[in-house]
Amino acid sequence: MNNWKRICVLTEIPQLGSRVVKSTEHGDIAIFRTATDEVFALHDQCPHKQGPLSQGIVHGKQVTCPLHSWKIELESGNAVAPDIGCTKPFTVKLEGGDVFLALT
Repeated sequence: MNNWKRICVLTEIPQLGSRVVKSTEHGDIAIFRTATDEVFALHDQCPHKQGPLSQGIVHGKQVTCPLHSWKIELESGNAVAPDIGCTKPFTVKLEGGDVFLALT
C-alpha cells in the first residue's frame, strides 16, 4: 500500500531540474522534472561514488551525475552501460498539477 505525500506544485521544480525531499526513513530523495513535464524520483546518490544526482544534468529520461558523468535512467535508477549499478527509484505521480511521492 502506498502512502502518498504531496511534495509541491510541478512548476516549483525547474524543467530539466530537481528538488530534494528529506526523509528520515529513506534519506534524500531527488524529484526530477523532464523537458516534457514528466516526474521521476530517485535516491539522491549515484551508485558510483554517491554523488548528488539532484545536482546533475537532466536530459531526456536520464540524469548525468555531477561527479564522474555517470548517466542514470530516471525510470529505473539503473546506470547506463558501460557503467553498472543502480540507485533506488521511488514512485511519483502528477495529479492536478501537484507532485506526489509514494512512501511505502
